[in-house]
Amino acid sequence: MRSLPKEFVRACIISALCGALFAKSPLLVVPNGDPKQWQPVAQSLNWQLDLPTVSNLSTDKGMQDFQAAVKTAIANTAVDPAQVYLVGPAADVPAVFYIASRWPEPWAAAVALGGTPRPAIDSSRLFGINTRLVPVLWITGKNNDAAPLAEKLKAAQYNLELRESATPQEIFGWLASHKSEDHPAEVDCETDSPAFARCYWIEMTKFDASERNDVLTSTRVQPGAGGSLDLGGFGFSPQAEGPGVLVTWLPEHYSGPLKLNDRIVSIAGKKIADAREYVDQMDHVTEEKPVAVMVDRGKDHIRLETRIVLPHRQPGVTARVQGQRLLDLKQVQIVSRSVTEMRVTLPEDWVPAVINWNGTEVVKADTPGCWLLQVQKELMSGRKCPAP
Repeated sequence: MRSLPKEFVRACIISALCGALFAKSPLLVVPNGDPKQWQPVAQSLNWQLDLPTVSNLSTDKGMQDFQAAVKTAIANTAVDPAQVYLVGPAADVPAVFYIASRWPEPWAAAVALGGTPRPAIDSSRLFGINTRLVPVLWITGKNNDAAPLAEKLKAAQYNLELRESATPQEIFGWLASHKSEDHPAEVDCETDSPAFARCYWIEMTKFDASERNDVLTSTRVQPGAGGSLDLGGFGFSPQAEGPGVLVTWLPEHYSGPLKLNDRIVSIAGKKIADAREYVDQMDHVTEEKPVAVMVDRGKDHIRLETRIVLPHRQPGVTARVQGQRLLDLKQVQIVSRSVTEMRVTLPEDWVPAVINWNGTEVVKADTPGCWLLQVQKELMSGRKCPAP
């Protein structure tokens, strides 16, 4: 067999060395993660690691700050943007469920380690369809709430998988088996805020609630009643053992009747076995009313007169958009609700293509890039996006 030219062999060696040197690796994002815990994990996997601080995710500003931190991490040349994974331990599990729905675009998959998604659900800002391309694995542990909460999430099309337990190898192997696409052929997103109106290659830029489309229903994950005792606000762990509800946190300058380590053991004469039962009871409250509460404080039993109160939620109008590339027809089909303007970014291999919006041929896109679609006085139009 004839030997290969030395120049060819040298080029192959250099290519292999450069490939190894510049190889991209997955990015593991752990909100509020402890470096001592997660750095050894990332090193053992040979993954990049980002531990952004998370606070006030329920506000647009808090979520935008988190986005900025993660985008900076993804921009690292060592990161493979198709393998960006979100993981949260028990205390930050609500954040995992919230982030995957509120900002699905960068994630290939997410894992929630224990905890409960209930606070995220109760935000009333969780939209199940947004996780269509972001599978979320919830390692539930021994959690009696898991089944009903999972049923609530799945009813809203939340892309959820449950396991009671899993080894680290199984968890990270599951993550690594998922990759995201830069321009997925099918997308579907719902939002209640213009600040979070991007759906992969579609960005909703103007809204009008009168632009109805009954084909696209809302996929909001329905919160529970969200009732609470009007005792000035107090914190507790939903997973804590009974008897009753152990008060583990009180606000600064708290002036109510509770003290740390109090146990609320009965409401209106009905005993409360543990925090899970309390949460379930409050989720089924239908009206505000006065109640008597019994509190154990050490050896003392204290009766408190208070009220059960309900949050005043505004249902709000949401917008939703579906986009699909129909390769055989050379068409991009878009269906929307409550949207009067959007930007559609087409990659080079998608054009030429006809963009069809809510059944109307809007524009023949002959070049890649951004196309602006608008409804004005019930007339649809499309053109190249203006230069920034």
